[in-house]
Amino acid sequence: MRCVQIFELGKPLQQRETALPEPGPGEIRIRIEAAGMCHSDTHYRDGIASVARLPITPGHEIAGRVDALGPGVDSVDIGDRVALHYLVTCGRCDACARGLEQFCRHGKMLGKHLDGGYAQYTVAPAHNAIPVADGVGAAEAAILMCSSATAFHALRKARLAPGDRVAVFGSGGLGLSAIQLAFACGAAQVFAVDIDPGKLATARGFGATPIDPADGPPVRQLREATGGDGVEVALEFAGLPLTQRQAVAALAVQGRAAIAGITQAPFEVDSFGDLICRETEVIGVSDHLRSELVTLMDFLHRGKLDLKGVIADTIPLDADVINQRLDALAGFRGHTRTVITP
Repeated sequence: MRCVQIFELGKPLQQRETALPEPGPGEIRIRIEAAGMCHSDTHYRDGIASVARLPITPGHEIAGRVDALGPGVDSVDIGDRVALHYLVTCGRCDACARGLEQFCRHGKMLGKHLDGGYAQYTVAPAHNAIPVADGVGAAEAAILMCSSATAFHALRKARLAPGDRVAVFGSGGLGLSAIQLAFACGAAQVFAVDIDPGKLATARGFGATPIDPADGPPVRQLREATGGDGVEVALEFAGLPLTQRQAVAALAVQGRAAIAGITQAPFEVDSFGDLICRETEVIGVSDHLRSELVTLMDFLHRGKLDLKGVIADTIPLDADVINQRLDALAGFRGHTRTVITP
């Protein structure tokens, strides 16, 4: 089968032919119809975040059809349309028992520890298969597995309440899902902060109020737009120390900043002015839960979430084209969401 792999950290991905993977006990093989491209994939390629081995096939937003069943699998059938929860967990450790599967002591991730979606086929535990609802396309189902799921988990961690005002820093795939989900969960107003006019226009189409840093400091704009109060919830998806500082500084009294953007650089916080004086909270966001994916698939099926407008384009399983898109993502010039269609 064809796949595109990381061979050397800091180098472009390479295309190659590998043997068709065979599912083991409790596993299924998926013929991939769509694989979303995530900013995290640039981190793996460039060595900013680690991978378990080389070569490895990246890609953790995966949807397709069940192609083969391993021994003992009776929960799905060949031909079923499924998307894959990318966290492969043991289900037995203390973290799993507490419902914290993203911290499983034995956990692995598709596209990081195990071969992922930049390929024609992949294998995964049958438990990781999320049935794709009728009327939902493969590309939508694929990006639901990460960008929408992380956004939803961030909103839940931030304890969004009906009537809250929300600022979303970064209006890419995660941010556009977060805008829609915030409104679906009762947000009174949502602000989209980004430097890309195209992304801000898309965010406006989903009902958000655009905040362009070219018009002045975002924190000042947010406070002016909220009568000086600030926002109850800030979500940071850009992964930049600057926007992380801004997310905290824009909070209202007892506001919550959920930080999901990945960076190795620290960011400064005015502990007195931004935290103590307003009793605000800074909350880390890591991945999501399988149960949240089931909820989101239902949202998508019922029209509470529109991901067609989040997908900028689809591209073939071609190393040169994929590397071009990853270069754009690494330089924060990427589209909202690009999907590979093998």
